[in-house]
Amino acid sequence: MRKRIANAISNAGNVLANKSGDQMTGWLIVVLIVVVVGAVFLTLYKDSISTIWYSIVAKITSLLN
Repeated sequence: MRKRIANAISNAGNVLANKSGDQMTGWLIVVLIVVVVGAVFLTLYKDSISTIWYSIVAKITSLLN
């Protein structure tokens, strides 16, 4: 019985000390970088993106009419 309790405590300690939290932190950093770079890109090139988008929409609507 003591051995089972010791194993359960040891397994609980291994779960708490699992290194997968580091991987989650890494993914959060990657997502944060992607969001920041995307926001900067959209801020810098907003006019160009709008111009291209409106030309695409105009082309599609002219083809449908």
